[in-house]
Amino acid sequence: MASQSFAKTGLLSRLILRQDRIRIPLWLIGLSFFTLIIPIAFIDLYGTEEQRAGIIETMQNPAMTAMVGPADFANYTLGVMTAHNMILMTAAVVGLMSILLVSRHTRGEEEDGRIEMVRSLPAGRLSNLNATLLIVALTNILLALIVGFGLYLLDIESLDLEGSLLYGAVLGGTGLVFVGVTALMAQLSESARGTTGLSIAILLLAYLLRAITDVSNEKLSWLSPLGWVTKAEVYASNNWWPVVFMVVFSIILLFFAYYLNAIRDLGAGFIPSKPGKRHASRFLQSPAGLALRLQRTGTISWAIGMLLLGSSYGSVLGDLESFFAGNELIEQMLMQQEGLTIVEQFLPQLMIVVALLATIPPIMAINKLYGEEKKGRIDHLLGRTVSRTRLILSYVIIAVVNGFVMLSLATFSLWASGTAVVEGGLSFGKIYGGALAYYPAMVVMIGISALLIGFIPKLTSLVWLYVFYSFIVLYLGGLFQFSDWVGQISPFGFVPRYPVEEIDFLSMLVLSVIALGLIAAGVIGYNRRDIE
Repeated sequence: MASQSFAKTGLLSRLILRQDRIRIPLWLIGLSFFTLIIPIAFIDLYGTEEQRAGIIETMQNPAMTAMVGPADFANYTLGVMTAHNMILMTAAVVGLMSILLVSRHTRGEEEDGRIEMVRSLPAGRLSNLNATLLIVALTNILLALIVGFGLYLLDIESLDLEGSLLYGAVLGGTGLVFVGVTALMAQLSESARGTTGLSIAILLLAYLLRAITDVSNEKLSWLSPLGWVTKAEVYASNNWWPVVFMVVFSIILLFFAYYLNAIRDLGAGFIPSKPGKRHASRFLQSPAGLALRLQRTGTISWAIGMLLLGSSYGSVLGDLESFFAGNELIEQMLMQQEGLTIVEQFLPQLMIVVALLATIPPIMAINKLYGEEKKGRIDHLLGRTVSRTRLILSYVIIAVVNGFVMLSLATFSLWASGTAVVEGGLSFGKIYGGALAYYPAMVVMIGISALLIGFIPKLTSLVWLYVFYSFIVLYLGGLFQFSDWVGQISPFGFVPRYPVEEIDFLSMLVLSVIALGLIAAGVIGYNRRDIE
């Protein structure tokens, strides 16, 4: 009987590989290349202990611990430095990869009616779930092997074989954890949107829990799956126990996912949706209202995540003054500005992270337009008295407002929690002004998405590569000592680092004009092209 439940798993696995023959290799190439290029770049920049001494002083503060986790600073070799700066962020991206792949082939396929077709054939009840988990798990294992052996083959002294294999295993293990998380959420939620939203929310909460506990009580960070990433202490003590916990935890999650999938009805979820109203409100009868309703769960989840993110970063600012006091090296590395406290001089480094993370939900909001088009739902709207211009502008406006709200929530919670722990409080105007300086750049990103949707919708995912590039060159720009032009390829590279630098209203105006031009071009393209 059990064998019948998994019948045709091999055939469905080959089908999934066929569908993702481009997507999976791109994920593997991108993550592997990004991981392997980092230690090569660090050799020239921080190859000696003297060169690493400065960066040690920078990384040893509570705010940076909240961002990237703790490290063995007494033995800060090139390998330890690479793992400390990169492994946590890379693991989070690997988790995101697993979430998107599993959600696409489980609840996404079910929502589109394909699983019903599969079950009408001689395929087992659990075959599709089993095939999906098998392919995504193998993808994570392959990533672990490529990264592990790739790092070792770089032939860098402190990147030994055990540490390199552990580095890869941590990334693969994190991916397996979120394979299990997403598989379970796919049984609880009734939609692909809900599955992805809940899984990403858990990923964010895992990161925030780790950030808070790494600063306040490192022992409690064992409660977070992302806390296990830093507990592995790659290239230092090389602790394999976190990888064991990851594998065991993922197996437990998968067991529950299989069980729930076996007992639930096709199309149903264990978190029931609320019964709808008999008559839709006037708000819901508009394209914007419908789009907001479809994105409500994800928007609320991101809003809570941004509040917690700002709060977690703000809560560690109280320790910065005492940490930096009298430290001449740190004071030299910070952008000095008379009349500003050390905390205010450090804020721009936090703001770029907050601004880039706040850019993710509005891009997801506007890209939802093409997602609805691919599923054949746009025809029902355009067949009525709804113009294409009104439809795309509804999603653009939602994205623009979404970005403003997310940025504001994160900034407000950062200010509120920071004011509570910093002596004398923080200036809300300086913090909020520094955040709003990034808003035109965020709208440029929304404009790029609108342009892609208008002309080449199949390439809308390219905007994520641009966001990722912006994060790398701006977040790691200080480490890699990039030239200014590298950062200015991104619109965020033109934003002044307020309050250390004066706000350049001309650059903000230029970015705003560029954003409006991109949106206008996107609207024109959307009106002219064929709808799928």
